[in-house]
Amino acid sequence: MTELADAGHPSSRTDVPRDVRTTGRRRVVTAVLAYAGVRALGLAVLAVWSATRGTSPHTLLAARWDSLWYTRVAEGWYGYQVRLPEGGVHSDLAFFPLLPALERGLAQLSPLSAPDAGLLVSAVASPATAWALYLIGERLHGPRAGVCLAVLWGAVPVGVVQSMAYSESLFTALAAWALWAALTGRWVWAGTLAALSGLTRPVGAAVVAALWCAALRELWRRRRGPGARMALGLLLAPAGWFGFVAWVGVRTGSVTGYLDVQGQWGNGFDGGWAFACFVWENLTGTFVGGLALLAGVALVLWLYALCVRQRQPDALLVYAGIVVALALCAKGYFGSKPRLLLPAFPLLLPLAAALSRCRTGRAALALGALAAASAVYGAWWLNGSGPP
Repeated sequence: MTELADAGHPSSRTDVPRDVRTTGRRRVVTAVLAYAGVRALGLAVLAVWSATRGTSPHTLLAARWDSLWYTRVAEGWYGYQVRLPEGGVHSDLAFFPLLPALERGLAQLSPLSAPDAGLLVSAVASPATAWALYLIGERLHGPRAGVCLAVLWGAVPVGVVQSMAYSESLFTALAAWALWAALTGRWVWAGTLAALSGLTRPVGAAVVAALWCAALRELWRRRRGPGARMALGLLLAPAGWFGFVAWVGVRTGSVTGYLDVQGQWGNGFDGGWAFACFVWENLTGTFVGGLALLAGVALVLWLYALCVRQRQPDALLVYAGIVVALALCAKGYFGSKPRLLLPAFPLLLPLAAALSRCRTGRAALALGALAAASAVYGAWWLNGSGPP
């Protein structure tokens, strides 16, 4: 990742003094360490909270919900399914293969179990994400914004998911580095990372669309065709996502095989109708719950509007827009909406830019308060309903 980290950054030029390059590296380290501190606080609060309830934080992080499905794929590859009492079927084909493949490989090469290998993947991928977010924030708004962006991502309410044996951290790391590579003109890197993100989560399609839109804008600006490296990157980008979806289609014997599998899980895209009905039910039932849902949706839309007003690069706007649309307009598993929004880190850029203009003490106080709130909420959430 060294080439990626240096791409488009002043430290990548040989005429930059050594002390400037050193300062740049120190800022990256500062951002990653600050992010790690936020996550460490979250895990510490989770450990204490779980101890008071007699639950295992390790089990909560590595062996519940989707983590169990990733473990089953890692240990036996694909073919496992559960038949529900009402006749439906939940198949492991709904889960993309990169995380379980890494779990399987690490378990075979080390003493780690597959669940612990999943925790290790997240433990590496989440600070890698913070690194990429720092670089993106620094490029757009300066070093302080880069640090704030990394910390804000760690301090979102469901930030504890970043420490779970889930695919969110791995996906966001790949997506963030792919977008950073596109912003700095590293198209082969961007395409390769986009292909890997497409092997990680269905929303990998958002990374592909972001890269293609960014490339089209660049070609329009230059009034010429793509170079060889750009063309190769753009061809590589959809390979992961399309390859897995096509494989599921072949395996199920249907062109719409992956959509059918998701439909059996109760997932699908209905333009947000089911979610709107869910919000309305809460408004007419537990009014406070419905109001909180409306406030959450309004906040997400407001942040995206700020991103547009901020004139973020096309790649970030397209990526965040698709992630938000897929999260809010999908039916089923309404409690997972905050988790599905976790990769939409460009939404945090306006807040990071605003905090970067504050005095250091005020910014640190605000970020500390958010980190503490995230830690408490994450511990309560995992010991309660948790992610579906």
